[in-house]
Amino acid sequence: MKSTVKYSGARLSALADPVRREIVELLAAGEVGAGEIAERFPVTRPAVSRHLRVLREAGLVTSEVRAQRRVYRLERAPLAELDSWLDRFRPLPRREAPEPPAVPPGLVNRLDALDTEIRRGRRRRQNGATRDDRTAG
Repeated sequence: MKSTVKYSGARLSALADPVRREIVELLAAGEVGAGEIAERFPVTRPAVSRHLRVLREAGLVTSEVRAQRRVYRLERAPLAELDSWLDRFRPLPRREAPEPPAVPPGLVNRLDALDTEIRRGRRRRQNGATRDDRTAG
């Protein structure tokens, strides 16, 4: 079934990368120069340029040359289209916390016995006992 709201797979693909999502978030605050964007990431400038190109080709950002700087701006219309497409999935169903699995009654008794033995062993070590009482004979 096709959706009546259009969306672009290229836009979703562009936003799939965490560096590109961070660039989009940065540009949401306003225009930013390419050099300033590159300084914020621990990747090479050519890598940042490739990320910016992908965002440009997806229509999510535009750039403009001002003097010797390239300034990037977020295009909000494609994000609004994507948001409209995502609307059909809202509200998301609430996820209830799963109930912990029931512990079989026999296992509870065995775990209690194990706890008792562990405590006895600790007491013996604290009291300086070096041999197991069960082996005394």
